Amino acid sequence: MADILNSNAAESVQNRRINEAICVDTARVYDSCADKDCLADLRVYLTEPAQSVIDAATNIRCKGCDVINVFTDVEAVPFNRGYYSVDITFFFAVYLDAFSSPASPPTTIAGLCVFSKKAILYGSEGSVKVFSSEYNAGTDDQLPAVSTNPVAKVQVAQPLCLDARLCRSRDCCNNIGDAGNGVPQCICNFFGGPFHFHDTERAVRVTIGLFSIVQLERSVQMLIPAYDFCMPGKECSNDTETPCDSFRKIRFPVNEFFPPAASEAQEEQGQSFDPPCCCGR
Repeated sequence: MADILNSNAAESVQNRRINEAICVDTARVYDSCADKDCLADLRVYLTEPAQSVIDAATNIRCKGCDVINVFTDVEAVPFNRGYYSVDITFFFAVYLDAFSSPASPPTTIAGLCVFSKKAILYGSEGSVKVFSSEYNAGTDDQLPAVSTNPVAKVQVAQPLCLDARLCRSRDCCNNIGDAGNGVPQCICNFFGGPFHFHDTERAVRVTIGLFSIVQLERSVQMLIPAYDFCMPGKECSNDTETPCDSFRKIRFPVNEFFPPAASEAQEEQGQSFDPPCCCGR
């Protein structure tokens, strides 16, 4: 059986004949853009317990940050048919070590940073509504109509926390303002409570490096050639090896003990030197 599966997988596409042309419903990317943003001096919003830790801190250190959610909104651009404005809001969880004295261990706290940006992309035009007979778990009715407006998709790499400093709140880029309702409830729940929005003598500002891709998609019907049904090219594995047998197959991690120089690492990866982003962008 394995020989038959392997021979089918090894057969090249050039030797196969197109049996038919089939119509598929899929998402097509009409336009996309990639950005490398250096977000300087963003204020870190803290809950009351975390703010009390910062009030007593003499120094801080950024341990890392994560993108916990991204809100997007797509609106047609007036007088420019087919183009859409994609408003994007990133919510970051920033993790900080706060030191109250040189001899004491740090206290780790989490705070919120918010950054908003806009992208103008081409998404073509469409004005129909799509109805589906797909079963709805809530009711037995048809699913509600879906508009064919383009859908925005945002892909984000792991952000980099480049710098963290103690400052006064007025010295930071205040993205939310003093509005206590500026943070969605789902974000507040992530941090376990409401945030402290008042001006304080001690605040935290950070610089974050962000890599993102924004794209506009539409559901379209496309005609594609069909060769054959997809047959799996391997058998299901029933591995009965012991953990030690599996461990013996792992190569010794030489680079973990003897890290390569920067030039050697870039040569192995086929990359050229790329200086860090400029925070003045």
